Amino acid sequence: MKYFKSHLGIKLFASYFLVIIIGMAVIWGTTVFTTPRAFERHLSFMEQRLGAGNGMMMGQGGGMMSDFYLNFQASFNESLIIAVIAASLVALIASFMLSRSVIAPVRVMMNASQRISEGHYDERVQSQGTDELSLLAISFNQMAEQLEQVEIMRRQLIGDVAHELRTPLTAIKGSAEGLMDGVLPASDETYQQIHNEAERLNKLVSDLQELSRVEAKAIPLNVQLVKVTRLLETVTKRMQFQFDEKRVILNRQLPHDPIFILADEDRALQILTNLLGNALQYTPENGTVTVTIEREKNMARFSIHDSGIGIPAEHLAHIFDRFYRVDKSRSRTYGGSGIGLTISKHLVEAQGGKIWAESEGANKGSVFVFTLPIT
Repeated sequence: MKYFKSHLGIKLFASYFLVIIIGMAVIWGTTVFTTPRAFERHLSFMEQRLGAGNGMMMGQGGGMMSDFYLNFQASFNESLIIAVIAASLVALIASFMLSRSVIAPVRVMMNASQRISEGHYDERVQSQGTDELSLLAISFNQMAEQLEQVEIMRRQLIGDVAHELRTPLTAIKGSAEGLMDGVLPASDETYQQIHNEAERLNKLVSDLQELSRVEAKAIPLNVQLVKVTRLLETVTKRMQFQFDEKRVILNRQLPHDPIFILADEDRALQILTNLLGNALQYTPENGTVTVTIEREKNMARFSIHDSGIGIPAEHLAHIFDRFYRVDKSRSRTYGGSGIGLTISKHLVEAQGGKIWAESEGANKGSVFVFTLPIT
């Protein structure tokens, strides 16, 4: 019984065979109860056709007719038993073949899932047809592909985080060793350098924590009515000094009519700050960054256009991936942590909006656009 319960193939085989047995039992019972009445009815019909005289003859030969019926019933039962045996053998073979054909793809998927659990994420199963098992195989392959992508991203994340952490730690360690060996002077400049690297390390850890929260959709959102002009005024006050220091012009193009969005004000400010900071980072001196806000159906459209280094077409699809950089040779100090755009993407989508990047190519500037719902 334990073996029966633990094997799907045996269950399928038994279910097929049981259906056949039940069907044959119904046929047997039906014939046993209906054959005598049917015989009597047909015999009465024959007597009516033969007439009264012949009826007396038939009455005299009642014993013979009784023997005839018994022989008929015996021959019928013999034929029925042979048919039942033949049908049972055919049902046995058919049930075995059918259960095997059903259980085979299930066993293939079971073996494939076992290999995936062992770390072989490239495992796939073949799918043919449009039945439920084929659809299950397609869904299984999609799941395996997603698991493979997650594993690739996990390994890449570990490598990227290790690289990001190594740079400031190496600088801090080098400065400390220089101080201990007397190679570097114990001056304010040396301590400031160590402090800057420590601050950079702290910011990276904070960004990683923020990224883990937004990717897990564990960020609290205080959605309320927010006026877009107030958002832009706030972020401009925060970042105007940085633009002036780098000599980059910050322009604003505001809508004529007031626009109110349904969003978390702090998170919306964080999105604008990240995108403006990214535009400032990659815009050279004497360049321009223009922020445009306009109504687009039931959404407010924010566009940040810069005259910076631009983005080649092959990089646009990956620009919001964590730690992604268009130019891999750029220093970490110049390029930032590579997490801000990823965080911005998740924050926009968490509030019901969309975000994307556009560019005509290298050295032709870029445009980052995101939308948020209006009231």
